[in-house]
Amino acid sequence: MASVINAFVNPLTNRLEAPVRQHLKNVYACLSLSAVTAAAGAYIHLFTEILQANMLTTLGTFGLLLALISTPDNGKNQKLRLSYLLGFAFLSGLGLGPLIKIVIAVNPSIIVTALIGTTVIFVSFSISALLAERGHWLYLGGTLISVLNMMFMFSFVNLFLRWSFFYQIHLYVGLFLMCGFIIYDSQLIVEKFHMGSKDFILHSLDLLIDFIGLFRHLLIILTQKELSKYQRKQRNNKQ
Repeated sequence: MASVINAFVNPLTNRLEAPVRQHLKNVYACLSLSAVTAAAGAYIHLFTEILQANMLTTLGTFGLLLALISTPDNGKNQKLRLSYLLGFAFLSGLGLGPLIKIVIAVNPSIIVTALIGTTVIFVSFSISALLAERGHWLYLGGTLISVLNMMFMFSFVNLFLRWSFFYQIHLYVGLFLMCGFIIYDSQLIVEKFHMGSKDFILHSLDLLIDFIGLFRHLLIILTQKELSKYQRKQRNNKQ
C-alpha cells in the first residue's frame, strides 16, 4: 500500500513546488470538509424533518454562493468565507435529498456505487491534470464553456419538445463535461496560484461544484440503468 501511495506522491512532489503543494493541501482539505458538510445536508433531508429542500433553500444556496464570490479574501475573513462555503455545501447537499430519496426507492446500493465512482473519477482526473505539463489543459476552458452554453440552450428547447433523446444526450454530455471541468479547474488552480491568487476557499468551491455535478449525473445514469434492467426482467417474466 505504501508503494502505491508513493507512486502517486513522488511524481507530484517532483512536479510541483513546495508552496503550490501546500496550497493544494489547503484546497483539498477545504474540499473534503465541504463534501462532508454536503453529505450532512443530504442526511438531514432524508432522515430528519429539521430542513427539507425547497425553493427557499435553493435561493439560500445561490445567496451564499454570491456572498462567497463577492467577499474578497483579505486574510482576516477566512472564517466568514469558510462559513459561506460550508453553508453553500450544506444547502447543496440538502438539494440532492429529493434525488437521493428516489434513488433509494429504486436501489440504495446505487448511492454507494455512484459515490465510489465519483471519488475514483475525481481523484484520477485531478492527478492526471496535476501531473500534466503546466497549463497543458487550460485550452479546454473555451470549449467547455461553449458546450455548457449549448446544453443550456438545448435544455430550454427541450422544455417544449420533451424529447427523451435530447435528455439522454444532455445527461451523458453533462457527465463528460464534468470530467473536463475537473481537469481544467485543477490546472487553473495552479495557474491562479502562480499569478498570486492564494484564495484556497474560492478555489475549493470550483472543485466542489465539479464533484457534486459529477455525483448527480452518475446517480441519474445508474438509476436509469437499474430501472431499464428491472423493466427488461418484467417483460421477460411476462413472456
